[in-house]
Amino acid sequence: MAQTDTKRFFENLTGAGKAIAVLTSGGDAQGMNAAVRAVVRMGIYVGAKVYFVHEGYQGMVDGGDNIKEATWESVSSMLQMGGTVIGSARCKDFRSHEGRLKAAHNLVQRGITNLCVIGGDGSLTGANLFREEWSGLLSELVEQGLIDEEASQKYSALHIVGMVGSIDNDFCGTDMTIGTDSALHRIIEVVDAIMTTAQSHQRTFVLEVMGRHCGYLALVSALACGADWVLIPEMPPEDGWEEKMCEKLSATRSRGSRLNIIIVAEGAIDRHGKAITSSIVKDLVVQRLGFDTRVTILGHVQRGGTPSAFDRILASRMGVEAVLALLETTANTPACVVSLCGNQSVRLPLMECVQMTQQVQKAMDEKRFEEAVQLRGRSFENNLRTYKLLAHRKPESELPHSNFNVAVLNVGAPAAGMNAAVRSAVRVGISEGHKMFAVSDGFEGFYKGQIKEIKWADVGGWTGQGGSLLGTKRTLPAKHVDKIAEQMRKNNINALLVIGGFEAIECLLQLYEARSSYEEFCIPLCMLPATISNNVPGTDLSIGADTALNAIVETCDRIKQSASGTKRRVFIIETMGGYCGYLASVGGLAAGADAAYIFEESFDIRDLQSNVEHLTEKMKTSIQRGLVLRNENSNENYTTDFIYQLYSEEGRGVFDCRKNVLGHMQQGGAPSPFDRNFGTKIAAKAMQWITKKLNESYRKGRVFANTEDSACLLGMRRRAMVFQPVVQLKDETDFIHRIPKEQWWLKLRPLMKILAKYKTSYDVSDSGQLEHVVLNRPKESEAMAAI
Repeated sequence: MAQTDTKRFFENLTGAGKAIAVLTSGGDAQGMNAAVRAVVRMGIYVGAKVYFVHEGYQGMVDGGDNIKEATWESVSSMLQMGGTVIGSARCKDFRSHEGRLKAAHNLVQRGITNLCVIGGDGSLTGANLFREEWSGLLSELVEQGLIDEEASQKYSALHIVGMVGSIDNDFCGTDMTIGTDSALHRIIEVVDAIMTTAQSHQRTFVLEVMGRHCGYLALVSALACGADWVLIPEMPPEDGWEEKMCEKLSATRSRGSRLNIIIVAEGAIDRHGKAITSSIVKDLVVQRLGFDTRVTILGHVQRGGTPSAFDRILASRMGVEAVLALLETTANTPACVVSLCGNQSVRLPLMECVQMTQQVQKAMDEKRFEEAVQLRGRSFENNLRTYKLLAHRKPESELPHSNFNVAVLNVGAPAAGMNAAVRSAVRVGISEGHKMFAVSDGFEGFYKGQIKEIKWADVGGWTGQGGSLLGTKRTLPAKHVDKIAEQMRKNNINALLVIGGFEAIECLLQLYEARSSYEEFCIPLCMLPATISNNVPGTDLSIGADTALNAIVETCDRIKQSASGTKRRVFIIETMGGYCGYLASVGGLAAGADAAYIFEESFDIRDLQSNVEHLTEKMKTSIQRGLVLRNENSNENYTTDFIYQLYSEEGRGVFDCRKNVLGHMQQGGAPSPFDRNFGTKIAAKAMQWITKKLNESYRKGRVFANTEDSACLLGMRRRAMVFQPVVQLKDETDFIHRIPKEQWWLKLRPLMKILAKYKTSYDVSDSGQLEHVVLNRPKESEAMAAI
């Protein structure tokens, strides 16, 4: 996105005199309520009137009480609710001209000319048609005497901004649609549960997931659980797939596995367009292999439940961006859709996205399947390629033989998703022809010689395991560099993949500096960021942070619910993160916190007093519960106990206080779908980089790599996955507090404050430019190829 030279703040954008209507249409998706809440609160914040349209387009056509003005309090407690509180409906009436005429009349009566539509491509296409017909509809209303000429002139243009709410992630132009991550959570919860029973009885399970026209859920859940086989509509299997699948299942069992998992998208077909159902797959396995086989159809479970942390943050960011887009729109601005590209909100012309989405279906109908996969975007392509690489082992005879030995180890504190990264690295490394070695207990295990070869089957079932199965320690290599060099020599290690947090970058820097004394370290060195604190320079996201966020958000939901029906109560909650306030800030945005105290944004007693007064004021209205998060190292004097006592004293008579220290529960648990896939994809990319560097640096029978770009961190920066030399990251790092000097998520803090009714400045420098959909946008540039 084009950057402006100076920062722009939304204070100079005013919604005074404007009316915005928000509606949810089509199928529901978790996170829609978070989007509605953000639109309502941001709209009211900038001075606009905001209306709910209940029951989607049907409510717009019927009018009356279906279109109601929203208040700040009317969206309280919506954030954690699944589905859509304002209702959604498929509407035949809106498809007719008469229906749209009634809808236009209902909007004009209330002075509404700004529409925020949350739905799928059908809902958004309908909104665009409505916009195109608007002036004609107003002329008809004038002719019929339903409105006067003055109203027709005053409300002459209808402005539309769309947000995509769909669990299928089937909309081109955005990396993730609202609801997709939550649907993956539901699927993975079921798969993890099924795996335990399948293992007990040595069963094969066939799981059918949603996705009539899009295989995203099936593909990503297969990647996240290490399924043996996946069937999706975009890439039907080759003729004779039945035999190949049975061979694969049989081979997995012969290597000692006690279960098989097959995932089928509900729209799966063969090359001739014939449906492949879960029952067909089950019968096939039973007849050909005689395996005890069961079918589980997940159905509408995938649409239900509370939204994940990712969906709440995505929807909140999109909702605020949608209001900004409506404030900046002119009569000539095309209807736009607010999208996610990498880690950024972007605006794209709505109809360009819709047309691209329709092209995918057309390509599938015409059996141009490779093209359909390409049109889905490089993220989808990478998912498919990575799945094939990890799930289908080539025979030894077909593998390249590189004669390179690559070691993998974990460093620092454990983070959920580390095991998925190790599994991916090992399997991709073996596919590239390398011999893979696992080092136990980080660099401590390295200098002690705890190094052994690790095979394909050794990492089976690792994706869903939390913690670090290799073992991890915080020991840095500097003290034992001679012994580590000796072990490198002894095991002939030609490349090193280090998966860990802030310690890992320190380790790589120490090894890089030791190159001048030990040639053993003149090899490709690569680091993957894995820490719940998300405090590694050179990357916006780290493996494990999403799982920790979900743990925080789930706990905050329960804690808030514990106060329902009681007197007014404020909860003070302490999160982990060292000096990095990512978990407190982003967790606060996802949980609907009133304040989040962090080290990066210094605060004093006046700020604490102001927050207490703000909460006291809110508690005098209908708001019953308050939530305050504090990062563990935000301030050495204003401790969690101090803040708890201050709030208790100052709030006496209005609210009472409770405190919670979340502790190590944030580090435990099974990895979230995001972390499984992020770990899997990033490790596969790292291994391919290592192979490339090994081939480039192999001279005269040995590997020798001593340039800056042979010791890199692979991180996600805004829109792209980037390899960055660790030496160049030194200047970006505060080594005393173990955090990057600049952190992208600090830009999200004003959102939390705005949504909690604080007056604040919000930098919108990155907003405002309308982009265009191109086939290989950076969306597809591997940025969110992580997901």
